[in-house]
Amino acid sequence: FKSYKPLINAFNQIPGNETEKKSTLDQALRGVLGDQIIEQKASCDDYLSLIYLSISSVTEGICSATTPFLLLGDVLDCLPLDQCDKIFSFVEENVSTWKSNSFYTAGKNYLLRMCNDLLRRLSKSQNTVFCGRIQLFLARLFPLSEKSGLNLQSQFNLDNITVFNKNEQESTLGQKHTEEKEDGMEVEEGEMGEDDAPAPCSIPIDYNLYRKFWTLQDYFRNPVQCYDKFSWMTFLKFSDETLAVFKSYKLDDMQASKRKLEELRASGGEHVYFAKFLTSEKLMDLQLSDSNFRRHILLQYLILFQYLKGQVKFKSSSCVLNDDQTTWIEETTKLVYQVSFKCH
Repeated sequence: FKSYKPLINAFNQIPGNETEKKSTLDQALRGVLGDQIIEQKASCDDYLSLIYLSISSVTEGICSATTPFLLLGDVLDCLPLDQCDKIFSFVEENVSTWKSNSFYTAGKNYLLRMCNDLLRRLSKSQNTVFCGRIQLFLARLFPLSEKSGLNLQSQFNLDNITVFNKNEQESTLGQKHTEEKEDGMEVEEGEMGEDDAPAPCSIPIDYNLYRKFWTLQDYFRNPVQCYDKFSWMTFLKFSDETLAVFKSYKLDDMQASKRKLEELRASGGEHVYFAKFLTSEKLMDLQLSDSNFRRHILLQYLILFQYLKGQVKFKSSSCVLNDDQTTWIEETTKLVYQVSFKCH
């Protein structure tokens, strides 16, 4: 399969109309691939050589545009996952080919179905990287306007629940700060420099704040709650306290954070990413003073506000903000931007 020119010569010499000859070649390519898979003597490179041949045949106009995708689907359906990984690397590398005029219209649905079939076979916990590669490939393949990738009905991922300690009796956060306060009373005057003193914060970092802070994630998860009068009052109260803490709580040294990030990148760890928040009480102080963490939370606010104010087709007629809510959102949006600028 190193050269497709003999195939073109044979195609031109065979009598018959173009459509019949194309159909014959399509079937012949699938037949050869099927025999290779059944005999189990061919390697992944042999399968890919045949697929390369089909791509060249499409370019030369002697083969149907759907044939390379049918061959890919046959291979991925029959091979074990470790070999599917190598075949999918070929699919990723040729994304520019799939997006070209000759292939995109004919193959986009085949590629989408093929990727979805692969995702069903993969374990989200054991094959996380492979699943991520498939999602990234689809994001590169389809334009942002592609309907299959849009949330047209404004549905929310209600399964994305943030788990945190909801039992105050088990909390050690308040005890920790009480002990620190008692220890601080024993320090003689002048032992702590002014630069080392934490920024004043009128709201204590205790279990009450911890509970309110992480409860907000439920509103980000399901913004429709904000249209309910009582839920809105809770959201407003918790948000005011959280943003007040962000505004007054001391941030880590930004230069030191940048140095740590540069060291992380130098060690090849710039792609480290955690999809869920860590909600341990022991991390509360560190998280409040972490600029990256703050940016995540502040961005959630902006996304939520955009949804609440926006005209969304599938919103219920009861999902309407009153004047007080609109005013609060406008004022809080300005505050969010103000606080976020300090995180850079």
